[in-house]
Amino acid sequence: MAYVVTENCIRCKYMDCVEVCPVDCFYAGENFLVISPEECIDCGVCEPECPAEAIFPDSDDRSTDWIEINAELSKSWPNITRKENTPSDADEWNGKPDKKDMLSREPHKS
Repeated sequence: MAYVVTENCIRCKYMDCVEVCPVDCFYAGENFLVISPEECIDCGVCEPECPAEAIFPDSDDRSTDWIEINAELSKSWPNITRKENTPSDADEWNGKPDKKDMLSREPHKS
């Protein structure tokens, strides 16, 4: 079992979750984060830290469409272990529906 980052992270990318992960299993894209299912130890400390409420266990129905995306992108995006600057318009995007088409597959650039 693992935790999964879902749609509401797109364009929010707050990164509070990254700071608390004991196994550094977060990977960063241009406008989204993912969790490596191979590295996640299912501890759950990231879930309550997410201001966008975008992290769920893979057993939760809300994560179904995102399990494969997290697995795929965690193999090609850079690992992130520290919170960086949150996008300036993150609060404007938090909670907006239908953001899946906005997901950039480009890796994060520091």
